[in-house]
This record gives sequence, C-alpha cells and structure tokens, in this order.
Amino acid sequence: MDHPLIDLISAKIAEAEARGDFDNLPGAGKPLPQVDDPENALLNRLTREAGGVPEFVTLSRQLAALRQELRETADRDRRQEIMKEMSMMDVRIDLARKAHLR
Repeated sequence: MDHPLIDLISAKIAEAEARGDFDNLPGAGKPLPQVDDPENALLNRLTREAGGVPEFVTLSRQLAALRQELRETADRDRRQEIMKEMSMMDVRIDLARKAHLR
C-alpha cells in the first residue's frame, strides 16, 4: 500500500527537479558514506547532532557517581546498598553496550 500522499510527493519532487533544485548539491556524484548500522543510521545521526549519548555512556556516568559516593560514605549499610547498585549498573552497562553495537 502506497503512502496516501505519494502522488503529491512525487509531483513536488518532479517540480524541484525541473527547477534544478537538486543540481550541484554537495557530495553529488560521490558514494554515500559507509555506516555501521544502516537501519538506524538516521536515528543515530540525529541523536548525535542533538547532543545525545548512547545509554551505556549515561549509565557509565551514573556508575562513576556511585563510585564517588562509595568513597565518601562511611555508613556501612549505605555502602552495601551502593555496592549492590554498582553491581546491577555493571550488568545494565554491559547490556546497553551490546545493544548499541547491534
């Protein structure tokens, strides 16, 4: 099933071609850049341009904060809680890293 606006879209593209809007574009005649993840290339580029970071980076920052808190905490119960959180965070980072590489 075609997009309901396919005819309008095609007409607009044809008009732009007739006006020469696509002539002399940067990169014309050059191969498209290679990407590691073609299915998500656009999403990855938009995320990068918007200043986003992969989940494993965010989680790694949280882990660093937990390590800092552990160094500064003398309370034995809180230290145990932090170590449990760090353990879980390591697993989450590993899973996020693997998902990012897919």
